[in-house]
Amino acid sequence: MATIQPAAAGTGLDVNTIVSQLMTVERQPLTALDTQQSGITAKLSAYGSLKSVLASLQDAASAAADASKFNTAVADIADTSLASASAVPGTAAGTHLLEVQTLAQAQKLKSVAFASTATTLGSGTLTVEFGSYTGGAFALNPDRAAKSIAIPAGTDSLAAVRDAINAAGAGVSASIVNDGSGQRLVIGSDQSGASNAMRITVADDDGNNTDAAGLSRLAYDASTGGTANLTQTIAAQDSVIVVDGITVQRSSNSVSDAIEGVTLNLLKAAPGSPSTITVSRDSSAATAAIGAFVNAYNNAASTMQSLSAYDASTQQAAVLQGDPTLISLQSRLRSVLGAAIANASASGYGSLSAIGVSFQRDGSLAIDSTKLQAALNDPSRDVAGVFTAFGKPSDSLIAWTRAASTAVPGNYALNVTRLATQGQATGSAAAALQVTAGVNDTLQLQLDGVAATVTLAAGSYSAQSLAAALQSRINGDAGLAAAGAAASVAASGGVLSIISARYGAASSVAIAGGNAAADLFGGSPSSAAGLDAQGTIGGVAATGAGQFLSAQGLTVQVNGGATGARGSVNFTRGYGDQLGSLIGDLLDGPLAIRTDGLNASISDIGRQRDELNTRLATIEQRYRAQYTALDQMLTSMQSTSNFLTQQLANLPTIGKN
Repeated sequence: MATIQPAAAGTGLDVNTIVSQLMTVERQPLTALDTQQSGITAKLSAYGSLKSVLASLQDAASAAADASKFNTAVADIADTSLASASAVPGTAAGTHLLEVQTLAQAQKLKSVAFASTATTLGSGTLTVEFGSYTGGAFALNPDRAAKSIAIPAGTDSLAAVRDAINAAGAGVSASIVNDGSGQRLVIGSDQSGASNAMRITVADDDGNNTDAAGLSRLAYDASTGGTANLTQTIAAQDSVIVVDGITVQRSSNSVSDAIEGVTLNLLKAAPGSPSTITVSRDSSAATAAIGAFVNAYNNAASTMQSLSAYDASTQQAAVLQGDPTLISLQSRLRSVLGAAIANASASGYGSLSAIGVSFQRDGSLAIDSTKLQAALNDPSRDVAGVFTAFGKPSDSLIAWTRAASTAVPGNYALNVTRLATQGQATGSAAAALQVTAGVNDTLQLQLDGVAATVTLAAGSYSAQSLAAALQSRINGDAGLAAAGAAASVAASGGVLSIISARYGAASSVAIAGGNAAADLFGGSPSSAAGLDAQGTIGGVAATGAGQFLSAQGLTVQVNGGATGARGSVNFTRGYGDQLGSLIGDLLDGPLAIRTDGLNASISDIGRQRDELNTRLATIEQRYRAQYTALDQMLTSMQSTSNFLTQQLANLPTIGKN
């Protein structure tokens, strides 16, 4: 904007006022731009409100489409001091009688008393294994990984050994307890149960692994002839319960496989004092989710109505009255909720009204609580299918997994032409049962493509105990564990087989070498890579990935069984799933395009305003220059006029004289 100059002295011409009035006229296009921007900003605000309520509706629809909220169950126990109980969705209702005879407990061992925590124990290696002591023998638990813990010289004090044990992740924990006679190292198993008792062997750097000196003071083997320099303070013990007259023994106080679908957390033993467990359906989560969905829809519908309304009394239209984007959006939402569910046989319900949710005259939704509760309590049908992407296989060994957004409701025939297999390596001869340190104790293998080297403890084995020991060492390897690779080891006729825990083409086992390879697996062990499942879904060839088959947007898991026709999977899309997807498309599509367009218009108005302000500054400068020049010219003319007037006034006097 040009600098405003004061009017020139002389005629009294008010240049500032004249220029100001002229510029008021010139600035009228700016006012029009401001009015235009105000209207666009109001629309942007309205679209912001619309997007907010739609996002809330999408969240509520997604929550209602969560299948875990339906068919939930609750388990209550009369004596809450005895145990707590919970049930997974779909658990059958009923009552059960529970008696807790013993609680599971983890083994604890204590050392002799030491003078202080700084007392040197000695260097070497501790190896912790887990298993059970029965009849004077130790039976290794193949499902627990063995772990070796190095104790270097110089860091072998009582406190340092404790820290090394705790840092090793060996499945045990260590602490130091002062019982008045000295400092004792206490080692406890991290898992309870009779099969999780500890055997601790020592490779003592002083050369004697079993005496009462050096690191061997921590050796513990309670089997006949074993070295037990530690003392057991708490025995490894299973929990024993009686359910409906049937005795159940488990290694943990958390029992999830005694009553189908029910998890029991045992709190105390009370032999002879049973308590009643009641399992019932729990519809509270589903009722809350459906209620939230209805409220979110009504809030969205009300907002859309207010944004598009016309007030006849004031003759004022709402900011989005007649807006085609809003009209289309309202129509699409109502169309989804008003249509019948495709392939309703999957759930047994074909519409919202069938479960007590219906449209009212004003376009809102209302819930008939009695009708909804009756639907949720009906075991022959499934309300989940009204809201979720819902698949129901007819074969109990086929598990429904998920559906892509492209999946179309329908009944799809399943045919399995190949079951998934696990990679494995099998010996060509019976394994040698005597393991000698440094002679035949090391095995190199590749499991699921990850290389590892394991070392067996020296000793005499049976085929089964050798398989258990090898499995424990494989699954205790840190590199394999970090890669998520695990295996089981079986012995058949004395021949060992290592079997990957993984299914499919990513599963493999290969014997790579080591001084124990020939003795354990013979001269030419065989390997077979895992195979992915194969089959068809609805007549279309499926992609296999381990036990999973995927085709036509559907994915199922084949958990065994036979090859050939395996029934069908009945698939439907409920309203929550449909509405969640639709709103996502609307937010990312038409609404995003519309708001982007409005923001672009505001940016364009800003550009026009800047250009107009630049032009107005030039115009004002020109006006001011012109009227200042006019004022100066008038001043000059006024001076000339005054001079002439004066001269003319003097003419008669000159003549007379």
